[in-house]
Amino acid sequence: MKRPLIMFLTIVLALSSLSAVFADNGNNGKGKGKDKQNELELGVEVLLEEQKELIKGKRVGLITNPTGVDQELRSIVDLLHHDPDVELTALYGPEHGVRGDAQAGEYVEFYIDGTTGLPVYSLYGQTRKPTPEMLENVDVLLFDIQDVGTRFYTYIYTMAYAMEAAQENNIEFIVLDRPNPQGGHKVEGPVLETEYASFVGNYPIPLRHGMTVGELAKLFNEEFEIGADLTVVEMDGWKRNMYYDDTDLEFVLPSPNMPTLDTALVYPGAALIEGTNLSEGRGTTKPFELIGAPFVNSTAFAAALNELELPGVAFRAASFTPSISKHAGTLSHGVQIHIKNKKSYKPVETGLHIVKTLHDMYPEDFEFRAENSAGISFFDNLIGNGWIREAIENGDSVKDMEKEWKDELKEFKQVRKDFLIY
Repeated sequence: MKRPLIMFLTIVLALSSLSAVFADNGNNGKGKGKDKQNELELGVEVLLEEQKELIKGKRVGLITNPTGVDQELRSIVDLLHHDPDVELTALYGPEHGVRGDAQAGEYVEFYIDGTTGLPVYSLYGQTRKPTPEMLENVDVLLFDIQDVGTRFYTYIYTMAYAMEAAQENNIEFIVLDRPNPQGGHKVEGPVLETEYASFVGNYPIPLRHGMTVGELAKLFNEEFEIGADLTVVEMDGWKRNMYYDDTDLEFVLPSPNMPTLDTALVYPGAALIEGTNLSEGRGTTKPFELIGAPFVNSTAFAAALNELELPGVAFRAASFTPSISKHAGTLSHGVQIHIKNKKSYKPVETGLHIVKTLHDMYPEDFEFRAENSAGISFFDNLIGNGWIREAIENGDSVKDMEKEWKDELKEFKQVRKDFLIY
């Protein structure tokens, strides 16, 4: 009776071993238990696992927000605060705050963090640049925030101002690099003209720059002569053609109206609507994907946009009622932007077609935001010049606008090459 039992157990063990072999082969030779997520190491992970000597024995100030997490979704604030080798002394919050609980443009006050007991200095309050008093107890500043690859997303200028402050106060500056959600291979849109510089565009770069925050830090530091003592802790395993969903990273919303990757993908063009009197979908579950106003005929508007046959995108007639911001509490009509193919989709071109179509269809109702005393509209700050608004008003085609900025974009691409890491 023992022999059949022994044979049975032998077969079970053999099948178990064979199953393990197939499981390892399923990893494509990348190592036992290795999956797509674990192939990528974020800057924060490289810092704490391989380069902790950069901060060990130093007083550390940290500029971050809810996106400052590792792949296990552990906050860098907690990781540093509980690390016996690290002396975390201060936190600094960009627009929306360290905990991400402030709306766009909302003033953020100084406070004491309830979890760590550390002082939290606002870089979107009385100042956007750390003062010497804010840096008194700091030897090195860390920056760890997820960007979305668009010129007018303000976190990259918080980084630049902090780099200036670090240089002026002889403090080291370290950027912990993260992926560009839109990939790092496509560059699109006009390069900002310096007279239109603002906190939604402070340097002459295009709307879709195709760079990581670490690469931008290097560009800002050298090309625009900040001169900080800069170190970029590079990612391991990220490639330029990777969109965010080509990794297994969880998408942590970088700001209250940037909830998904689709939001980030439409943002470089759809956010131009912020420079008009239409709702860009703030106060809905699909900010920047929903666009409209009470005066729009959604069916006609969607049909007009779909007739353009723009690459990688389709438009669906939609109605919505924003809970905040423009047209709050008022039923609005327009479209939802649906990305069909993110690789062929051109967000800036699409955004300009949306604005031009609205202007042409509703000349009595459509408006650009009012000009300031210098004759600059908020739309001009977003697009980075004044001539595109005039071109739309004059009836010029988007194709002609693209031809106009072609040479400056080509020049930027040449400059950009010197600062690419990956």
